[in-house]
Order: sequence, then structure tokens, then C-alpha cells
Amino acid sequence: MWPYPKIVAHRGGGILAPENTLASMRCGLAHGFHAVEFDVMLSRDGVPILMHDPSFGRTVAGVGDVSESTAQELGAMDAGAWFGPAFAGEPVPTYLQVANFCKANRIWMNVEIKPVPGFEEQTGHVTGIATAEIFAAELAAQGNGFGPTDLPLFSSFSFDALVAAKAAAPGVPRGYLVDTIPADWREQLEFLGAVALHTNQKNLDADLARAIKQAGYGLFCYTVNDASRGREIMSWGVDGFCTDRIDLIGPDFS
Repeated sequence: MWPYPKIVAHRGGGILAPENTLASMRCGLAHGFHAVEFDVMLSRDGVPILMHDPSFGRTVAGVGDVSESTAQELGAMDAGAWFGPAFAGEPVPTYLQVANFCKANRIWMNVEIKPVPGFEEQTGHVTGIATAEIFAAELAAQGNGFGPTDLPLFSSFSFDALVAAKAAAPGVPRGYLVDTIPADWREQLEFLGAVALHTNQKNLDADLARAIKQAGYGLFCYTVNDASRGREIMSWGVDGFCTDRIDLIGPDFS
């Protein structure tokens, strides 16, 4: 049901590095994590890049939107200074750059497709096509030298983005991401051909967890920063979770 790592570094390095950057991926790796979660969005020219917010002002200084900036323009922006002077000049990376880094270092990826509103299908399609190209060898050889963790897992709050990703890269597994689990979760997971449900740990209870697991799906939670809470939800059958506190909750946590 869940052949993937149980503990995943949120946005690469959790609270220890600027999110969604190569620096954050290096930070997670330095703390022993070979599993990361990060957000993929499209630039104006249709290049998948790593960013959580559709507008600048939090992790990238200035005023403007990701969808109005080219990948070249985004790559010249500073995505690290907001976090601390040691990270000043850290650029906004492309998905290809991060995927290549993760492949080279045997890091499993939970790729959250994070479309700018209005670009749901396009973002899912482009991310799917890019992933199919990056992992062409792994997709062609599944079961013959490559296993489940050699491929990333798509997740998204956008149902439409996941449908588009499924059409573009049917061999890449999918997890449906929800804040509150809807009553028709079984139907939605079945339509998506999803392998897992990803949800907010704050809105999960033991009965729901049991039902999802009994239905044969993986169950993954965000974002758990307290060890006792992590143990509690795992006792319900939760397969894994992402964490910001990679300094307190290690990759071998159980």
C-alpha cells in the first residue's frame, strides 16, 4: 500500500533552510533524508519551477506573480535572503534541476503540483510530461531493475491537475491531497487511479484512517512537527508524514 519512505522532509529542508530551493534539498540530505516534498508551479513561459506562493513577497522579495515571470527571470531572483544572510542569492530552481539533484543522490520525491489559479490542467500536463521525460528509463524498466521508490509520487490539492498529470504520465503514481477528507473520497481516489490519500493530520481521526487503510490505499499526512503526534497517527495506521522539524524527527522515526 505504501512502498515509499515514511518520513519526508517538507519543502526540502523544513525549518532549517529556505523552502523549495536546492539549498533546502542539500540540507535535508545532510540530515539523512532521502525523501523530500516540494511544490511545482509554472513560469510564464511554461517551465516548471519550485515555488509555493503564486505571488512574490514572502520567499521572493518584490511585487508580482510567478505566472507573469519567465523561468529565466525567476532564476535570477533571490529565494534565500528572506530566510537568512547565509542563503542570500539562492535562486528559484527549475523542477529539472531539483529532479536531477534528487536522482543523483537517490532522494525520493513527493512532487506537489501547485498550480497558479486558472492554470490547473496546464500545470498538471506540463509537470507530467517533464516527469515522464526525466524518468523515461525508470518508467520503461519498472519491475526490471527499478522499484517504486525510483519514481516520484505526484500529489495535488487540484483534482484537475492530477487528472491532467495522469493523462500525461500514467506510469507515475498519484496521491490525492485534501485538507478535510470529503465524503466521496473513495470515488475520487478511484477516478484518479490514486495509490494514496494525503491529508491534513489535524483533520484526521482513527476511524477515518482505518477506513482508508481498509480500502487498500496508502495514507500520508502533512505537516507533523511533534513526535508524540507522529506516533499517535501512525498507531492509527498512517503510513507516513512530512515534517518541518527535520532536526527533531529523523528519517528513521517510528
